[in-house]
Amino acid sequence: MPARFSTIRTGARGGGPACVSMFDAATGRWLATFTVGAHAVLLPGPLRTLREGAHRVVGAAWVRTYPQPFREDAFDPVWLAGALAANERREPDLLAIAMQYIAGSAPLWDEEDPALQIAGDASYGPVIDGAREEGSDFNDYLGIAWSYADEATDRPETRQFRCLDCSGYVRMVFGYRRNLSGPDAGAIALCRAPRKQRTAIPRRAHEMASHAPGVLVVPPSERAAAGLSRLAIGDVVFFDVDPDDGPQIDHVGIYVGRDTQGHHRFVSSRKRADGPTMGDVGGRSILDGDGLYARAFMAARRV
Repeated sequence: MPARFSTIRTGARGGGPACVSMFDAATGRWLATFTVGAHAVLLPGPLRTLREGAHRVVGAAWVRTYPQPFREDAFDPVWLAGALAANERREPDLLAIAMQYIAGSAPLWDEEDPALQIAGDASYGPVIDGAREEGSDFNDYLGIAWSYADEATDRPETRQFRCLDCSGYVRMVFGYRRNLSGPDAGAIALCRAPRKQRTAIPRRAHEMASHAPGVLVVPPSERAAAGLSRLAIGDVVFFDVDPDDGPQIDHVGIYVGRDTQGHHRFVSSRKRADGPTMGDVGGRSILDGDGLYARAFMAARRV
């Protein structure tokens, strides 16, 4: 570890993952918290408000993804300096990117391909026979074909253009979009079928819970509320909402922190809200209490 940094290591507190918090050795200023085995890194940045309607999350914690699962013996101080500088420039991090798809969000175009819209108000899926269709992945929203390593190319469904279902939304935020500029831009590999090595984000919510990169911070066996204290902003949260598919994880979102009322709030793409939301349409978007999603909360993973 370079001499200009000091560290505090925490591990397995209440069953939580091993973490390394880094500080400026001269000033004591907190610089980052890395989780061993995970890409997601918590960093300080300018105070900001994530807002949808009356719901607000105010804070100065930003989340970016390390190029590989973190190991202390392979720490890259250049990456950390770049991530902190990006925060000061207010370059969108994972949370800011997640908010770019909620209702009313303005279109955002790819800098390298001005014809490609990469963000803006997303629907959940088209209405087919009176119900919103599932299956809208990130490339359906974009309207592009996507070639996977060792898997067939996935071509977009025309009827799902500008649509993202719950897992497609998470794959868009963590896998397709970049939360840093430069060669270590921060996106995580994607796959269609789960990989045993957990090196890429698979397609379905229950597959993400078991086979996405990173570490489980709340295992499914612990049934939610006992693990709220272990959550960090940017964790991917999983639910069993639909009773018709049995006891299986069937919904996924992103934890964005405590709102101004003190509740643990998340954002996800949902049928009744017709797209990504941290609002309360069809159930309160909070993990505490006795609402639909609080009761259905099953697990959390730090990707």
